[in-house]
Amino acid sequence: MTTRRTACRRIRSAAAAVAFGVGVGACSAPGDGGTDRDTKAAESVVIGVGSEPDTLSPLLGYGKDGNSKIFDGLLARDTDLKLKPALATALPDIADGGRTYTYTLRDGVKFSDGEPLTAQDVVYTYRTVLDAKTNNTARSELDAIEDVRADGDDTVVFRLKYPYAAFAARTVLPIVPEHVAGEQDPNTGDFNTKPVGTGPYVLTNWSKGEKLTFKANPHYWGGKPAVKSFTMAVIADDNVRATRLRSGDLDGAVLPPNLAATFAKDDGRRTYEARSYDFRAVTLPTAGEVTGDRAIRRALDAAVDRQAMVDKILDGAGRPAYGPLPVDDPWYRRSVERPHDLAKAGRILDEAGWKPGAGGVRAKDGQRASFTLYYPSGDKVRQDHALAYASDAKKAGIEVKVEGATWEVIEPRMGRDAVLAGFGSVGDPDFGLYTLLHSSLAGDGFNNMAHYDNPVVDEALDTGRRSQDPKRRAAAYEEIQQALVDDPGYTFLTHIDHLYVLADRWDGLTTQLEPHEHGFASGPWWNIEDWQPKR
Repeated sequence: MTTRRTACRRIRSAAAAVAFGVGVGACSAPGDGGTDRDTKAAESVVIGVGSEPDTLSPLLGYGKDGNSKIFDGLLARDTDLKLKPALATALPDIADGGRTYTYTLRDGVKFSDGEPLTAQDVVYTYRTVLDAKTNNTARSELDAIEDVRADGDDTVVFRLKYPYAAFAARTVLPIVPEHVAGEQDPNTGDFNTKPVGTGPYVLTNWSKGEKLTFKANPHYWGGKPAVKSFTMAVIADDNVRATRLRSGDLDGAVLPPNLAATFAKDDGRRTYEARSYDFRAVTLPTAGEVTGDRAIRRALDAAVDRQAMVDKILDGAGRPAYGPLPVDDPWYRRSVERPHDLAKAGRILDEAGWKPGAGGVRAKDGQRASFTLYYPSGDKVRQDHALAYASDAKKAGIEVKVEGATWEVIEPRMGRDAVLAGFGSVGDPDFGLYTLLHSSLAGDGFNNMAHYDNPVVDEALDTGRRSQDPKRRAAAYEEIQQALVDDPGYTFLTHIDHLYVLADRWDGLTTQLEPHEHGFASGPWWNIEDWQPKR
């Protein structure tokens, strides 16, 4: 990885994660032994994050990849992302050629309202998520399930339509109580904002757009957390988040590289870097008069200077993205790497009939090579990516008009306007690629935002999902990566390493290899229930 100018202590991979500490800014001086005030302060943590979930109900997609502090799944992931038992006593018993998965539940687990967990709660959770009437846009991730049933109070049996190599990893899905959620409409019930789960914490208050507060769950099966309460302060603007951290209003925050660097010489705080699958890309909707032209998309892919974005925008905390899989992923194929090549971009456009026009903007049949690119306001990293992308595009004769807006403004426009988007899932290539690219999911919420439609890619995605043969799967994902070079629906820019700045007050922190969804569920606080005060 490129050496960074910030003097942070770096975590280069999940396997290299080490223990650090965090807490409030007003910590005791080294060697003074601490005080009762320090101890009490250490029981509560305030974290600054850039966004909040739309819902806290797993029935609508919350926590589907694990790390929810309110809920648990049958399985969970450790620091190195290896699956481990959670509500289940062990990893599943797999039979019938990979079509039957059986889980035995842990004894004595209770929900935060004191009611016991049963196998029927698991059945209810999965069946409700799979119900077409439930507004869960991640339903396709559980497509392999044919049926789920309870065998007594402590055994759950899944029957699959086809062997799905990655199925066990999908059972990190949080389990909800049927006796509460089952009495409500899953789409509109107050369970979405007043959840009940088996996790280490319970939600005590949610002020939308401001903060979420949590306290330790007295019924938690895993023991009493030393951190008795924590708050997630929702601060969309990166600069405001950094300012509040510096003032001591926050104990920790997720920050972009340029702002994290300003804390490098602060002895009271530490900076952590977690590797991720999180990538930034420009969606190029097929419905757009300009973005729908394959030559435009290929030219943009050639014109963009990915390495410059890593160096100048990310300060080296990331890697060029030549597709949705990062360059160090075992499924990645180096054959798809291509250089920044403005001359090639020009040739592509010339051959397709996009000729130089007024103001340096190319045109074809009276249509100027011009389109709008939106990014979410307050996100400095995305703004910088968008501006750099527009600058590169201009050199090729394509005008990209960059606009910042709220998601409320952006979402209705995603089908026709380009967006500086972020995606990326860990665990298996199926997890991120299927929802990003499969034509059946075009326009389904944030799934397939570019409305990408390539029959070859669809077939390869289905093969990768349904095959258990590692070689066949590898061939399918290699075919997908190559197809995205020949027929790009997105311009992939960078894979980002996530940066967190935290006050030094706790032991037991680690980071994981992270997905796009970070800050709220991921980060050094992914295992906050395991933290211990520094002595």
